[in-house]
Amino acid sequence: MTSRDTSPSRSRRDLDALPKAHLHLHFTGSMAFDTLLDMSVTHGVRLPDSLRRSWPPQLASARDERGWFRFQRLYDAARACVRSEDDMRRIVDEAAASDAREGSRWLEIQVDPTSYAPFVGGITPALEIVLDEAARAGERHGIGVGVVVAASRLRHPFDARTLARLAAKNAGGVVGFGLSNDERRGDTSAFAPAFRIARNAGLASLPHGGELLGADAVSETLDALHPTRLGHGVRSAESPEVLARVVDAGVGLEVCPGSNVALGVYESAPEVPLRPLFDAGARMALGADDPLLFGSRLTDQYRTARDVHGFSDAELAQLARDSFTISNAPADVVAAADADIDAWLAAPPA
Repeated sequence: MTSRDTSPSRSRRDLDALPKAHLHLHFTGSMAFDTLLDMSVTHGVRLPDSLRRSWPPQLASARDERGWFRFQRLYDAARACVRSEDDMRRIVDEAAASDAREGSRWLEIQVDPTSYAPFVGGITPALEIVLDEAARAGERHGIGVGVVVAASRLRHPFDARTLARLAAKNAGGVVGFGLSNDERRGDTSAFAPAFRIARNAGLASLPHGGELLGADAVSETLDALHPTRLGHGVRSAESPEVLARVVDAGVGLEVCPGSNVALGVYESAPEVPLRPLFDAGARMALGADDPLLFGSRLTDQYRTARDVHGFSDAELAQLARDSFTISNAPADVVAAADADIDAWLAAPPA
């Protein structure tokens, strides 16, 4: 493990220039705030005052358990503004463009097509639109874009199986199958058949876990869903035994420091266990989660690692390498990024 080096002279390389893979970004939540305002006007949807008055919205203070419910209310309001194929294509294109500007070479964007199906003729057309635009936008902006189909814990596990079959039929453009929403809801093990369908099609298993619930929930998710990566997984740090299990199994963690604080999972940025996870050998990819509501994007997460957690440029480079290692990016993308990370680290700091 690279030793810690917090010397300012060694920690000023341009973070936007560091090649990265972005593995935790939700479809609606990827929107720029101005895009949301534009769509709300176009479709005549009134947004909640708490979102229109100030941005980003205040979701939680300290360890406020209602932070998640405020978040979900605003997320649902934003999702209600996405009502056409053009809207969906715009979201994918802008997400790819924003990531490319921040040095991302590979993006995995997560979508539940059920939410947009009523406006485009069903879940199959909804997914096909996202997949088509992912390929087009990736070519346009010089970034690879994979799609993760995600089921919701708030819906019946049978619905998850339907989505898993749809994801399996589109393996290739679809790179993984996820499970999102409030992990305090639903029975994790009930979603195991859906994940089995996805794994049998060669898709990565990418459920959320270990964010709103602690290390026991991480263990339950490992047992039931056999994840390739865990969405968040930060609270595995609360148990040395569970964290060791994650590390030994090679399960990647999608760590989103900005959203952890915004939702009140941790009271402040220094409390996010980025350093303990890294020092334990966990392979992590930093992610923005939902920039629309949290107000921070991908590079901001690396800046937090540097400025708050004291990561040296060598350690930031290792985080970037790990983001590709645990991604579903093609081998040539990973190899090119690895070489360019070497070049970034070899360049003198500003």
